[in-house]
Amino acid sequence: MTSPPNNGQDTRPGPEPAAITVQNVSLSFDEHQVLEDVSLSVSPGEFVGFVGPNGAGKTTLLRAISGALEPTTGSIEIGGTNVHDVSSRESSRLVAAVPQDTSLSFSFPVRDVVEMGRHPHRSRFSPPTADDRLAVEDALERTRTAELADRPIDEISGGQRQRVVLARAVAQETPVLLLDEPTASLDINHQVETLELVRELVDDGRTVVAAIHDLDLAARYCDRLVMLAGGTLHADGSPSDVLTSETLAEAFRANATITPNPVTGTPTVTALPDRQATDVDAGSGRTDGGDGSTTLTVHVVGTGTTAAGVLARLDVDDLSVSIGPVPGDGIAAEAARNLGVECLEADPFDAPSSTVRSQLEQRVGAADVTVAADVTIGPGAGRRHVLETIEDADPLVVVHRRSAHERIVGDDRSEQRRKRYESCRGRAHEATVESTLEAVRAALERRQESDGVDRRVDPDSEAGE
Repeated sequence: MTSPPNNGQDTRPGPEPAAITVQNVSLSFDEHQVLEDVSLSVSPGEFVGFVGPNGAGKTTLLRAISGALEPTTGSIEIGGTNVHDVSSRESSRLVAAVPQDTSLSFSFPVRDVVEMGRHPHRSRFSPPTADDRLAVEDALERTRTAELADRPIDEISGGQRQRVVLARAVAQETPVLLLDEPTASLDINHQVETLELVRELVDDGRTVVAAIHDLDLAARYCDRLVMLAGGTLHADGSPSDVLTSETLAEAFRANATITPNPVTGTPTVTALPDRQATDVDAGSGRTDGGDGSTTLTVHVVGTGTTAAGVLARLDVDDLSVSIGPVPGDGIAAEAARNLGVECLEADPFDAPSSTVRSQLEQRVGAADVTVAADVTIGPGAGRRHVLETIEDADPLVVVHRRSAHERIVGDDRSEQRRKRYESCRGRAHEATVESTLEAVRAALERRQESDGVDRRVDPDSEAGE
């Protein structure tokens, strides 16, 4: 097929926005229940992400909404029309679907593939109309695939093919668009590009529902998330309401912490090892004297994403963690609030108050282990006090992500401060963010060994008194 002349912008009105209503939907395959009593609604022009573990029913629910699968019980309406009460051609004018598997078994040119999206709008053997040609060209332009239009579909990359299949759905000009794992096989650049395009369609009035495996991307681009687990609706709301440690533990059986992305501000999920598998839980330490349980205390000094990551790694049973001083509006303080960690808030650039100084000294002095997380060493009363406190900390774990050049702020005393910090580092356990928990355990074991030596000596000293 030859490319039609495009003498101007496509000024045709887009599809009328439509809502999706899923009412008490259950669906079974033989004896296997896949969906159970699922009810939800999607407003016109809303981008909703389906999230949940494998086998939760996300793809099945998408296929039911598209009309490809009929529920055992319940109903699904798009714009007030029950998609299972109309012909496949009519339902294809209401909803377009982009499957997870975009492989095609034929070698048609890309433009022909995109034009297939126009089939619901014309009779079987009729030639394409002017509207069809405009819709195809618009879809090629919007998905940035126009330069591929004359190439065979089986000679382009997987990422390009994903965009072509999306272009076919765009050309279908339906009020509702469904996508099943649209970023699963794409590199990070094409993932963002694809979801940016979907976001543009939503901004133009399309209603979009997508099953998205990447929780961070889902939180970044979706207006709302619906979490499925075991074929049931587990949570429904804004990304920050749905992506919580509690819901992830229940739905995914995952130990995870949620912190805001420092650039986008959207929730970021960090999955951690199972708490029950951690070695610290089995370690010995100070007991509270009540039920005999062990309480090990760790104080974290540092700010930013490194300190936030350290807090997430230390979110295990039998560790009592605190952090500070940190600015109250920073990511470390936000992570502390999300994790229920005690937080000493203060601006690190300002001179610390006597209360802050006293609390920091008390917490470090009482801690079984102190963790210095990418601490910035430089001028300013707050930073000087932090360095002094680290010098007194024992045992000490040091975690670095930045180079010394980035961490040590220069002035005429920077070399002296660097030597003081390197002295601390020389006696410390060094760790990455990912190995913080293991380093804390090693520091605790060393401290316990030292305490054991002290206890063997102390009785003789006391007897002499």
